[in-house]
Parts: sequence; structure tokens; C-alpha cells
Amino acid sequence: MDVHQAVFIKSAVKPKDFPPAELPEVAFVGRSNVGKSSLINVLAGRKALVRTSSTPGRTQLINFFDINGILTLVDLPGYGYAKAPPELRKQWGPMIETYLAKRENLRAVVLILDIRRIPSDGDLDMLGWLERYDIPPIIVMTKCDKLSKTERAKQTTLISAAIKRDKSMLLPFSALSRDGRDGIWQEIKRQLGLPGEQS
Repeated sequence: MDVHQAVFIKSAVKPKDFPPAELPEVAFVGRSNVGKSSLINVLAGRKALVRTSSTPGRTQLINFFDINGILTLVDLPGYGYAKAPPELRKQWGPMIETYLAKRENLRAVVLILDIRRIPSDGDLDMLGWLERYDIPPIIVMTKCDKLSKTERAKQTTLISAAIKRDKSMLLPFSALSRDGRDGIWQEIKRQLGLPGEQS
């Protein structure tokens, strides 16, 4: 995808505050500190479209970004950060599930997994939510540059077994080298029915 426009639209918590449901949306979700912000920045071709932080749990709102005026990328709050205040943790689940259940223009969800970690209960719960709402997941494994080729193959097999998905569904990605960017965009465009010649 040749991204010539990537613009922050707004942040919101409740459906009444979401932007108009005019463009197809692709949401990004994963555990805190899984590399979600870096992934969105690389896909958008911008260094700081989404703020990155070394502090897990920084994203506490749902953030909307316009891409080329043809689709919206949605940054959902990270989950699973144990040190976040209990009240904040209680808000995250309902906020995310309400978005998934009620956003009529949501077309796909990018579920982000750290290739170095076995999927958590939160990751498995998220897959369950997506199945419940019939939302096709695009499963991306981040931080692939931190493992050797042999280690990547081993972890891919373990993750595949843990989430009960074929290894071909797991898309590798490195924010450092940008490897995997084109493959992720191809899958997003396939899910949304966007023309392939835009890549």
C-alpha cells in the first residue's frame, strides 16, 4: 500500500463519540507492549503517527486514523498489563468488546502477538471474541528480528498450536527492518476487497 495520507482523526471511549462509520475499519489489538504502535506506524509509513511508549498500558483510548481517505486504522487499548490500576483494567475489556460488537463498519482485526511469547489467556479470549462476532482475524507476530531463523520457526509452530490456527495464517513482522509490511497490507486489502494495484 502506497500511503500518501495518514491522519489522526480522534480518540474516543464510547460509541457515541466514534467518528461517522463511513469508511471500512481495521482495528489493531494485542497485549500491552506487544509492538502495536510501531506496527501501525510502519504500515502508515510515519514515524510518529501513533505514540510509542516503553510504559505498557499507555494507550487507554480508542484512536482512529484515516489512511488515504479510503479506510480507517483503529488503535485499541492494549490488554493484560498487570500493573495498571484495577479500575482502568476493568474499563479496557468492556471498551474493546463494545467496539467489536457494535461497530458496523469494522471489517477486520489485526491481532498482534509477540513471537517470543506463547499466547496468553487474553490473546485466546480475544480470538474467542472475534469468532463470536464473526470478525476475521489477521494474526501478526511482531519482534521477529529478535529471534534467529530456527527460533522463529520453532515459536511459529508453538503459537500455531496454541491458537489452533494453521502456520500459514501467522504473518511475521519486524518494526526494525520493516519486513512483513507488504504481506500485512496485502492481507488487509484482501479482507477489505481493496484493489491490489494500490500496493
